[in-house]
Amino acid sequence: MNFQWYTEINDSESIEQGDFILNCPIVIPPSKIEEDVVLEIEIRQINSIILSQSCDLVNNKIDIVLVCPYYNLKDFIENLPDDQKSRKAIKKNIENLKKGHLPSYHLLNKFTKLGVYDYLVVDFKNVYGVEINNLKEIAKKQSNRIRLLPPYREHLSQAFARYFMRVGLPQDIIVDEY
Repeated sequence: MNFQWYTEINDSESIEQGDFILNCPIVIPPSKIEEDVVLEIEIRQINSIILSQSCDLVNNKIDIVLVCPYYNLKDFIENLPDDQKSRKAIKKNIENLKKGHLPSYHLLNKFTKLGVYDYLVVDFKNVYGVEINNLKEIAKKQSNRIRLLPPYREHLSQAFARYFMRVGLPQDIIVDEY
């Protein structure tokens, strides 16, 4: 059985988990915040995917929507450290992405019929919040948006949850009897 990964959305400002928002403006706060000092903030535009739950979005239960950036696999590979750019290392990175062994990233399939010409890598290390009404206005202006479909949307959500719920232990278990 062949499941479709994406669908095209044309219904104005409706947003759901798994929606791709191109050139989404995000606020980068200053590295230091002091009392009684005028803050300088930076606004960046990123290609993003919505991670907030659809039920919260549809029922207006949240004010801030979680989004993460995504990149083409080609760009992801180009930004690997130099020691990971050999053909063998690139193949290993791609295999690790496919298997979910790089928990801070998630690999999505390409689908040329809807303009997804390369595989996509979602970056969980950088999570941003966008005010919901602002995001709906941005979505309304973008015709032919793309939405990730089930079960791939749930797979993305599960991968994000695994990354977010990680627990770093102060000491590893040392097994030396075997």
